[in-house]
Amino acid sequence: MGYGLFVPEFRAAFSMSSSEVGAIASLGFIGFFLALLTAEALLVRRGPEAPVLLGLIAATAGMAAVALAGNLPVLALGVFLTSSSAGFAWTPFNDAVHRRIWDEDRPTALSKISTGTGVGVMAAGIAAFGMATWGVSWRVCWMFFACASGAALLGNWWALRDVEKDPDGLPPQAWHHLRHRAVVPLLVIGFAYGTTSAVYISFVADPVRDAGGAFGIPAAAMPPVVFIAYGLCGLFGLLTGRVRAAVGLAWLLRLMMAAAAVSAVLLAMAPGHWGAIVVSAGLQGLHVMMVSAVLAFWSERLFPTLPSLSFTAALLAMAAGSVIGPALAGVVADAFGVQALFLGLAVLPASIAVLLRDRHAQECPARSHTGERL
Repeated sequence: MGYGLFVPEFRAAFSMSSSEVGAIASLGFIGFFLALLTAEALLVRRGPEAPVLLGLIAATAGMAAVALAGNLPVLALGVFLTSSSAGFAWTPFNDAVHRRIWDEDRPTALSKISTGTGVGVMAAGIAAFGMATWGVSWRVCWMFFACASGAALLGNWWALRDVEKDPDGLPPQAWHHLRHRAVVPLLVIGFAYGTTSAVYISFVADPVRDAGGAFGIPAAAMPPVVFIAYGLCGLFGLLTGRVRAAVGLAWLLRLMMAAAAVSAVLLAMAPGHWGAIVVSAGLQGLHVMMVSAVLAFWSERLFPTLPSLSFTAALLAMAAGSVIGPALAGVVADAFGVQALFLGLAVLPASIAVLLRDRHAQECPARSHTGERL
């Protein structure tokens, strides 16, 4: 997300085309994809502490590399390492929550973990706003991010030092147990969510900056304002469990996919209207934080004996969409323009919202291919 926030600065510093912007974003999500697989192996052997700390080491090193980058390859390496950190750190928390938190409290706990991203996005937006307003270099901002990551490394080391690995480990052929039709909607939602969110955060800054300044704020400082709105509205992800309880999982997913579609349409049709742009960012932030929370507790409900593995499967689908989406989006933006890009982007979540049926959003434990409950 920080990469997308600073795309205008990266374009200027490294003479990047839209295709290069999309390619580096996709490279970052390849790091996320590979780290997810590595994290699952580490989790089984060492418990949640090892992959989380490795992820934060990668984040710290990657952000420092971006801050010091003198050319495009070093920038790409920094983005790759930084994006991989989420792959290392995210799923182990599902495992820790499953073993340390009571069943009725897990959706709330997982929503809090996922929604923490919103706080980080707001902080990054505030730092970028200060950069644009006070003339601070983007390199200083990224070094600040690296220091914050180092602090998070120490905090998570302290928090997770007593959380041991699961004594039972994974059952033999654990991945085979996920071969159940109940997992298909989860993977489809994950793929659509990953594609939509990755494209949006990778390409939103340019049209926002091109729209010019507003509210007495210069144009260069407007992308941070959008990311602050994105993170602030994302904090409503804390209510995901309550909304699910009130309207049901199927309607929650329909509403969030519709929010993503409207967000993209607003950005395409009213790029110079600041009210529409802020609403677009808010809807996208709400979509990202709520759906990430849904993927966490939905996967855990479907496969209660494989909480981290099932969540890893959902995030791999998300990562696949995040790899494919920005790379294709960069080509589309160069060929047809940003407006066509965001209109096309809206089709994917809108289709999911229309086609989703109540039976697709079941939360009961899935059964193995033999018919036995896992």
